[in-house]
Amino acid sequence: MGAWGIGVFENDGAGDFLAQLRHTAAADRGALVRETLAEAADEEDYVDRDVAQAAVAAAAVVAAAHAGTALDDPTGAVPATDLPPTDPTLVSLALRALDRVEAEDSEWRELWEEADSFDDAAATLDELRATLSP
Repeated sequence: MGAWGIGVFENDGAGDFLAQLRHTAAADRGALVRETLAEAADEEDYVDRDVAQAAVAAAAVVAAAHAGTALDDPTGAVPATDLPPTDPTLVSLALRALDRVEAEDSEWRELWEEADSFDDAAATLDELRATLSP
């Protein structure tokens, strides 16, 4: 699955997203986060694992910026001061992306169900939703 735990950043897709975010100019990070979330949120067919993992990581970036907290990034690669600003449309997009990642036609869901860990993985998404919700 390319994952070693249920945490937001405990998978290859999140690692790739963080690397991309780290190497993106601060002024362009908001656009990268928005594009990553939209790719999952707007998918009308099957959501690929890599798209889902990156979207969850992007939602965590939005949640951290929204809450004004440090990003729980184990690499420490993206300091809190470098998080892109957030707005209500970005928060809404992050919530839609999380819903899409958890939907029936998502490889993310399928893989966690196969590993008998879906409930634990879904709880991680619920924590992000709680931070993002008003």
